[in-house]
Amino acid sequence: MPKKTETELEVDLRGRSIETLDDFWDAIAEPCGLPEWFGRNTEAWRDTIQTRGISDVIDSYDVLVVHVDKRGVFAVRNREARALRSSFAGRQSRLIVHEPS
Repeated sequence: MPKKTETELEVDLRGRSIETLDDFWDAIAEPCGLPEWFGRNTEAWRDTIQTRGISDVIDSYDVLVVHVDKRGVFAVRNREARALRSSFAGRQSRLIVHEPS
């Protein structure tokens, strides 16, 4: 029996200024097909990428991979940044933080 190949949705946000969580929601909304009523908070994001059923775009892939630069919200060590990073925990999503070039 052939092995199923995982499909990945890759969203590359490198080079974008993401200083706040609002900047992240603005950047991720279109490529991930987030609905207008999306909650724009880490709990809603966790549901979207782990539980699924909110975005048809994300749901059509096995794994979501988001690439960001290590600056702005992804360079600070505060509660909001930790919550956003931890929302990517799981087999269905990955956050890859790159050193800025």
